[in-house]
Amino acid sequence: MKVGAVYLGDRSSGQTGCCQFTVWAPAREQVTVNIVSPQRRSLPMQPAGFGYWQVTADDIAPGSQYFYQLDDQIERPDPASQFQPDGVHGPSEVVDHTTFAWSDANWSGISLDELIIYELHTGTFTPDGTFEAIIPRLADLKTLGVNAIELMPIAQFPGSRNWGYDGTYPFAVQNSYGGPEGLKRLVDACHAAGMAIVLDVVYNHFGPEGSYFSDYGPYFTEKYRGVWGGALNFDGPQSYGVRDYFLQNALYWFETYHFDVLRLDATDHIVDLTAKHFLQALAEQVADLSRQQGRKFYLTAENDVSDVRLIRSLDQGGYGMDAQWNDGFHHCVHTLLTGEQIGYYQDYGRCEQLAKAMKQGFVYSWDYSPFRDRWHGSDSSAFPGQQFVVCIQNHDQVGNRMLGDRLTHLVSFDALKLGAAALLLSPNVPLLFMGEEYGEESPFLYFVSHTDPNLVEAVRAGRKREFAHFHLEGEYVDPQSVETFERSQLQWEKRHEGKHKVLHDLYQHLIQLRRTIPALKKLDKHNLNVMALEDAKLLLLHRWADESHLFCFLNFNQAAVSVTPEIPDLNWQKILDSADEKWLGTNPTMPATLTPGQSLQVPAVSFAIYQAK
Repeated sequence: MKVGAVYLGDRSSGQTGCCQFTVWAPAREQVTVNIVSPQRRSLPMQPAGFGYWQVTADDIAPGSQYFYQLDDQIERPDPASQFQPDGVHGPSEVVDHTTFAWSDANWSGISLDELIIYELHTGTFTPDGTFEAIIPRLADLKTLGVNAIELMPIAQFPGSRNWGYDGTYPFAVQNSYGGPEGLKRLVDACHAAGMAIVLDVVYNHFGPEGSYFSDYGPYFTEKYRGVWGGALNFDGPQSYGVRDYFLQNALYWFETYHFDVLRLDATDHIVDLTAKHFLQALAEQVADLSRQQGRKFYLTAENDVSDVRLIRSLDQGGYGMDAQWNDGFHHCVHTLLTGEQIGYYQDYGRCEQLAKAMKQGFVYSWDYSPFRDRWHGSDSSAFPGQQFVVCIQNHDQVGNRMLGDRLTHLVSFDALKLGAAALLLSPNVPLLFMGEEYGEESPFLYFVSHTDPNLVEAVRAGRKREFAHFHLEGEYVDPQSVETFERSQLQWEKRHEGKHKVLHDLYQHLIQLRRTIPALKKLDKHNLNVMALEDAKLLLLHRWADESHLFCFLNFNQAAVSVTPEIPDLNWQKILDSADEKWLGTNPTMPATLTPGQSLQVPAVSFAIYQAK
């Protein structure tokens, strides 16, 4: 039984506008669909087993709005609403998914090892802040070399300004972004441009405003303490309804909206002690869907535990996620570039850790973590590079700073170039955060537009508490302010100006090398040597595939470094040097060719790439 309002179209019997309503409400003895627009009408629902209620009715046109009436007491929106045109407290709306003219029948997707992901926030990526406004920018992103965009959560949240992690209706497409039709046009345009599209989904909590789930059934549990509100009931009595709700949601985005990849937010906060973890059940169902539709759908997971069980295959007892975010990679690069040691950054700052992140994956593989004051992580060395998504900036690492400051605000231009090289030369799936590629100077701040004054004050107080222990600099920025949102909008035109264009061109060139040179294209950690010269803060990287060889120097030192590296005896030619004038460098001391035993002077905060010809 598919939850929500499923519009079936006209019946062969001549009846028009057939729609089936299904809701899980085990806490109720009577449930009625109250159609409130265009004409008021009540449809009593019948029990369908295991706490589900269902009714099928004719003369329900797309656009009809409705509430569920529970035990003749209260009216509530549909928990599986597909559209909330008047926001989280208003009626749900019937959506017709049968008429959109999809043009992607021949789309077969892009494999994980080929992805170059670009994370964006729909509301701040363009001045219009809509799905359709993204479409004209796809050509620019494709020219850059990006072949996948990742949307931060777009499930209906309160108001019009939000990161999306406060979403209350996981099936409903945000009304201020353009709703269901706008989203379909964006997905279809991505596929027409040869680009995949990733959706960030939140299965670990519901947003605090407009959450009426407890009126329907035991969506929450008291067994665990939720970080962002009540913990969801994935393993207690009647948890089958909660699990089914989210399993259906994942399949819904693949089937109905044609997404290619789901990124699962904070999966370490999905607590499930049953014999089949929710993530395992999800991977099984997505694998079934992939077989049915003849193309691979992917699941990637954010997880703070650095646990390989997430990406271990189902037949080996794992959860079967295709990939997971490796935040440790970000923390390594960030601390080497900035020198920061506040909060969790105190666990990082050594070149040997970045070498481990490139060679093995997780930086902590059951090692002692000073920040956590316990042993942390697991050994990921046996897992291929395409199972790890890495970045040097993302929404969390920028937006959870008090000033929303990007690397642009924290480090030199030379350091921005070096960070780009660390990201795009790594044997993992790279993720760029919108604007990173040209050194965007607008911050990305935390913003909301809640309508409950008490909730607004609670959010303000909560953010202040977080900043009291992390990133102490600067003045507190009010997340409810419209100005906070407006300050976070991209200055997209800068990608063609001055140093911004140079950085953009460098990203484009690095991506082109990655996609055309076999040694970089093949994400094989076995064909990889990484040496960290800790005192010099220098990383030496050798990657190869068959006859293709690359040798790279990455100098995180604020001073030039002298080194006589051990290199294979090949005909090495320099193909890229960040110290060259072309890239606004000032001291290109690296030679045009390399020979074994040669003494080199590597400029401060720079990188150089050599290819065996």
